Amino acid sequence: MTVGYECSGHIRDFLHELPKCEHHVHLEGTLGPDLLFPLAERNCISFPNGFPTSVEELEKRYKKFSDLQDFLNHYYIGMSVLIKEQDFFDLAYSYFEKAEKDGLWHSEVFFDPQGHVERGIPIEIVINGFKKACEKAEKELGITTKLIMCLLRHLPSEDGLLTIKSVNTYYEKGWIHGLGLDSSEKPFPPELFENCYSFLKKNFPNIQLTAHAGEEGGPSYVSNSLDLLKVTRIDHGINSIKDEKLMERLANEKILLSICPLSNVKLQVVENVGQLPIAEFIKYGVSFSINSDDPAYFGGYILDNYIAVHESFGFDLETWCLIARNSINGSWCDEKRKLEMLNAVDKVFEKYEKLLSN
Repeated sequence: MTVGYECSGHIRDFLHELPKCEHHVHLEGTLGPDLLFPLAERNCISFPNGFPTSVEELEKRYKKFSDLQDFLNHYYIGMSVLIKEQDFFDLAYSYFEKAEKDGLWHSEVFFDPQGHVERGIPIEIVINGFKKACEKAEKELGITTKLIMCLLRHLPSEDGLLTIKSVNTYYEKGWIHGLGLDSSEKPFPPELFENCYSFLKKNFPNIQLTAHAGEEGGPSYVSNSLDLLKVTRIDHGINSIKDEKLMERLANEKILLSICPLSNVKLQVVENVGQLPIAEFIKYGVSFSINSDDPAYFGGYILDNYIAVHESFGFDLETWCLIARNSINGSWCDEKRKLEMLNAVDKVFEKYEKLLSN
């Protein structure tokens, strides 16, 4: 990774204290080798031939993904250790503990029920485990949370529709707050899932909608997600830079992009963080948040991603506060929580503006 700016001392402390919102993290993608092997032992799970047999070997393998599909192959093998409600709770709460130490205030987390149901795991086990972890994170860590169910786009949309219908009760209870679309972006364009999104929105008009788009796919994946799926957020979206009219639209409609710098490098979308169009997004007035995606696999939680961006772009305090405020304003939490975080951003800015001016 190209490093052009130092991130140490007061700057590192500033980034650490800056209130953060995470909108793009897959709970299954927080399953690090240090938890994966104990869960495998607890649940008597055996891995395929050729799969690493130790924490050290697996960590080395995670550093050498050739592309998105290579990562997904390991990702789905790792998911096989998640069997009981306690497993899902342990996974999610471990993430919240790590992220809280990074200065996380609010997290909107993805989960993939289809990847578990097709393994024979009842969907209520998945949701109950994650929900209990969210409740504990709010109570003991002070992190507000939202659960977002994702559909796997490599599976037929009919399967996605059945999945949505199977969690109807949890949408009614308010346990699940949104719908997303993930897995291999190509060759599965957003229009394949228009029936799923329209069905959910018809039955739950207040539900929030997002979709992965514009990481592998071009700008049309982004615009079709907006026009056909009616999403109000785009996950990744970095290829929006290739369409000036789309960039203007994202700015005008205040569509938040949840970008994942270290993930983009690890999956060879770009060679280094400095190649991401982050400065262009700021220039155009496109809002974005900085996220960890699948941190156990990509070697960096949310603060690591903030630091990587600073080392590549060297933004001043005002720019970082702009990024933080846009991230807060683009969140799906209530206005009271947003105000708390916005006020905290102001206090952190005032503190470090004085420290850096001395």
